[in-house]
Formats: sequence, C-alpha cells, structure tokens
Amino acid sequence: MSRLLVCPPDYFRIDYEINPWMHRSNVVNPDQAVLQWHRLMQVLEEELGVVLERMKPVAGLPDLVFTANAGVVVGRRAVPSRFRYPERQREEAHFEGWFHDHGYEVVTLDEGMYFEGAGDLLGFPNCWFGGYRQRSDIRAFPILSEIYGKEILPLELMDSRFYHLDTCFCPLSGGDLLYYPPAFDRYGQAAIMERIGPKQRLPVLEHEALKFACNAVCVGKRVILPAGCPDTMALLESRGYQPYPVPLDEFMKSGGSAKCLTLALD
Repeated sequence: MSRLLVCPPDYFRIDYEINPWMHRSNVVNPDQAVLQWHRLMQVLEEELGVVLERMKPVAGLPDLVFTANAGVVVGRRAVPSRFRYPERQREEAHFEGWFHDHGYEVVTLDEGMYFEGAGDLLGFPNCWFGGYRQRSDIRAFPILSEIYGKEILPLELMDSRFYHLDTCFCPLSGGDLLYYPPAFDRYGQAAIMERIGPKQRLPVLEHEALKFACNAVCVGKRVILPAGCPDTMALLESRGYQPYPVPLDEFMKSGGSAKCLTLALD
C-alpha cells in the first residue's frame, strides 16, 4: 500500500440511496468532508510516506471519491469495475480512462458481470478473498483468478450494512486479519478460519464494525482507521500495529471510510 489512487471530494454528496447508510436527508457538510479528506491524505503522504496519485473529480459523480471501487490493479494490469447500480455505472469510463492514460494493460469484464473492484477483492500473497451477493457476482472470481493467476475464495456477505468486503474484512501486513465475523455466512466464516490461523484473526466488536473499523488502510505496521474505535485500536496495538485514527464521519454517511477512499496501485 505504498502507492494509492485517490480522488478529491469536490463533488461528494448523497444524491441517491444504494446502501443502508445512504439517506438523502442526511446531508453531507462539504467543507467538513474536504477537511477530513485532506487530513487523511496528510497522514498517508506526510506521516506514512505513501505516494498518492490524484485523479480529477467529475461533477455529477459524487462517489468517484471512493476509488477503492475503481477496479483492481496488480503490476501493470488493471481490471476496471462493473457496477451493479446505474448510479455508479457512469464512473466506469472515468476509471478505465485513468488506467489507460497511465499505461496500464486494461482487461475489461463483460457487461452484466458485476464486480466492484478492491471493495470486493482483498487478500494475502498466497490467497485472495472475494466478497459477493450484495454488489459483486460470484461468477467474476474464476475469471479474475485466471487473469491474475491467484486463488480466490468467495465469501458471501450476509448483512446489507456490510455490502462490500472491505467494510468488514481488512488483511494486515503481518498476515493478520481484522474482520467482523457475523458479516459472513457460516461457510464463509469456516473458509476464513481454515486459511487464517486463530492467532492471526482479529475480530472486531459490532459497535465498532458499524463505525467502519475494518475499513482501514494498512501501510507496513501502521493502520489508518476511522476515529472512534478505541477497542479496535487496542487490539491492533496488542499485535504490534500502530493505529492512526482519522475523523471520517462525513464519508460514513455514504457508507465508506479510509479504505474506500483509496486504491492500492502496487
């Protein structure tokens, strides 16, 4: 996570409702959102030494700020997202164009093959996990496995509040996993336990999972997570990680936090 794609929140607002967090009546404070986004960028760039690639925001695309959903990048090969909801499908051309303009080999999925990028595909060097049911299709993962030559274990997301995998599942650099087990069905929980040892599994409490504690960015042994998650911070510290809490409540109104606002390019 040393190089990330981000997008300024110039046009961020709630214009529609496509997840349980989004309510048009819950109006975003644009000035506060800008301040919170810049604070996140400051921590990433100045305190953690991350290289940031900034794409241009586009009027009328309020969720373009959530670049985790741009697609998935490994090496110089990018697979752009195919969004389930029409409200976000307009972002596809902008993300795909950014990948083309920056010299990536772009591999596109067929229309109707829903896949929402790094929001639903995460993992470790030896195994990846793919979240499905809420947004991405399980059918996409065999294709992505072939494209990237990686094993991908599908995990069914059972709770509509955790509609993307990155809202409840965060692989950490030391081989540990920060996650909220009840977000998955029993088969998914069993698959996680089979691949991740008991000492590496860090379960998050429900009240902090609902504050997007798992929607974190791990850079080495440093973890950026939303402010207001003291139990998760203590859990991370007990395993040798250094937490960096950042206020991101304006973005939580739309169902996103630190991880949603970044896409790993390395």
